[in-house]
Amino acid sequence: MIPKIVKFLALGLLSWACSSSQEEQFGSDISSDASQILKGRTLFEKHCSTCHNFNEDAIGPNLSGLTRQIETQWITEFIKNPAVAIDAKDPRAVELLAKYKSQMPGFPDLIDQDIDALLSYMHTFETLPIPISGDTTSNLIPEKIQDSGIRLELEFFAQLPASDPVPPLAKMTKMEPIPGTKRLFINDQRVGLYEFVDQKPVLYLNLKEKRPDMVSKPGWATGVGSFAFHPDFENNGLFYTSHTEPGGTQKSDFGYTDSLSVFMQWVLTEWKVDDPNSGNFKGTDREILRIDNSSQAHGMQELTFNPTSKNGDADYGLLYIGYGDGGTAEKRFAAISNHRGAGIYSSILRIDPAGKDGKNGKYGIPKINPFAGVPGKAGEIVAYGFRNPNRVFWDEKGKLHSTDIGQHSIEEINRIEPGKFYGWPIREGTFGINPFGSFRALYPLPADDKKYGVTYPLIQLEHDETVAIIGGYTMPYGPLKGKFIFGDIPSGRLFFADLNESSSPVVKTWGVTFEGKEVSMQTLVNHDRVDLKFGIDAENNVYIMSKTEGKVYKIK
Repeated sequence: MIPKIVKFLALGLLSWACSSSQEEQFGSDISSDASQILKGRTLFEKHCSTCHNFNEDAIGPNLSGLTRQIETQWITEFIKNPAVAIDAKDPRAVELLAKYKSQMPGFPDLIDQDIDALLSYMHTFETLPIPISGDTTSNLIPEKIQDSGIRLELEFFAQLPASDPVPPLAKMTKMEPIPGTKRLFINDQRVGLYEFVDQKPVLYLNLKEKRPDMVSKPGWATGVGSFAFHPDFENNGLFYTSHTEPGGTQKSDFGYTDSLSVFMQWVLTEWKVDDPNSGNFKGTDREILRIDNSSQAHGMQELTFNPTSKNGDADYGLLYIGYGDGGTAEKRFAAISNHRGAGIYSSILRIDPAGKDGKNGKYGIPKINPFAGVPGKAGEIVAYGFRNPNRVFWDEKGKLHSTDIGQHSIEEINRIEPGKFYGWPIREGTFGINPFGSFRALYPLPADDKKYGVTYPLIQLEHDETVAIIGGYTMPYGPLKGKFIFGDIPSGRLFFADLNESSSPVVKTWGVTFEGKEVSMQTLVNHDRVDLKFGIDAENNVYIMSKTEGKVYKIK
């Protein structure tokens, strides 16, 4: 539909669009309004997609980068009536006709506002994508991860009751102790919280019973997403859970545009037990906040307190929340997650459960938060720009980090700095991504990348190595002492790195043995999908868990 010469420029060839040494950039008059971009995408799919795309030449030319190389007025006139340019022997039009052997039909019925919207959508494609081979492997990161040769012995620890007759039999995501005690807890997303007593799971909180609106289907992450015990639980009896309910169950505290439906809601609850030493929950509870989610994915996957913080420290008793984009970027509502600190999606949040100055008066905004009191910013935010920050953790030096599950190409471990932007949905790892285009296409970083203020990952892994990262713990013992262990959720592949080694830590793989024999995690759990998670106890023993069979193994 529209002429395109960026491909020639990318190949280093001279053409009629670059006939002089001046590298003029066009498109400064094109709107970046998100609603206009979405309108343009709809128009493009209706009128243009049969002949054009943004990855390669087709019936007509590849259009990626066009609006940055050709005058807006010329494109507009050509869309309306290309015959005029061809009859006038316009060099661009004549060359296009010669190459593609057919004349594009005109679109005189498109009004100026429609063409403006088309240009806005096209302008989101800055350059040619980086070629990617296959669906899950590519050549973006040429250095491949090497195996360390380290094998650690696993010992069976416990089995959760099956909450479904088919795998995953028990959907655990977290296993951690009550601070200051040896009491060890684990969740099942379909049920609630269990306490291990002599390595046997004893139901502590039946959240499904307490919250009958809770749902744990569809999706791998729905249900009881996470839990966290207050660091002073022994005295105040407080702990926190996140869970999912159907969209519209109750009025939300945080939402988005009415044009995007609400599929689920994530709910943060505070529970106060009457007797902190009791083996089952009896007490009161209150809802702290409720957030709308456009899909079953990328919600409130993490709740945690800073384990290095002591009573009297600035962040003691402050609750950290990992919240993803809620699937909004994939539904083409990129502005919801690309909010530049003005919204709470795609963020690591920090709230004071004991405060009252939050949006709904049920929690507080810590004064140490980078945007606390800043007009137009969400005071709850610590950092933002994450697709799915499913694990928030501190290293042995007290530095805050997060794992972030990527889209189709890159997985990340980020070192978190207050107020920083980590790229999503305009970056995946150290590559550009167009949230209005194909999520499978990545692009080189633009020359003016610094103006976007992106903080890039400490570690990035390509999808030929791992497709869904999950963080573990810094190993306190054994051959991997001092190394942070993590893995790939579906395959169970295991990795480690020294997060303080350098600005670019080296990642290697490790493996396991069970009953004296080396086994893959897939063999261990008798299934191709491992659903890998990690846990830790009060004595700093580290565990590997698998939802598939609902089993927990101790790393010896």
